[in-house]
Amino acid sequence: MNLTTKGKYAVTAVLDLAVQEQADIRYSKIAEVAERQSIPAPYLEQIFSFLRKAEILSAARGPKGGFKLSRPRDQIMIGEIINAVEKNMDATQCSGEGICNGGSKCIAHNFWMDFNDNVNEFLMTRSLDDVISNRRGSVQLKDKVLIATG
Repeated sequence: MNLTTKGKYAVTAVLDLAVQEQADIRYSKIAEVAERQSIPAPYLEQIFSFLRKAEILSAARGPKGGFKLSRPRDQIMIGEIINAVEKNMDATQCSGEGICNGGSKCIAHNFWMDFNDNVNEFLMTRSLDDVISNRRGSVQLKDKVLIATG
């Protein structure tokens, strides 16, 4: 499973746009988001290109232009954002094909497949609105144990 800085930055930047939208700011420039979130602007430009192609963000040119969410924040799932910028997230060694142990399933294959399914379900059932509102199963670290709240 690969969740790189690109995926983390993408989620952070889109959350930033959602918060700005909530504050009644229609468009944000890449440089503004980059500064607010301490993300390198050239890297963020690349990320926003992927997010625009995935129809998560829309853009407008001109002095009042920039980027904004393409749809309401309760309709944009965290998993969509990560999938737009990351390669397929997969904890198996065989891309789910069951050829991890010399052409057959390894002993942990089904476990890793279940893990993939659970991670994907978690990410695809959490919207920007859920994260901003800190609702519905947000995860908190307490005594080194992940606890789902909600």
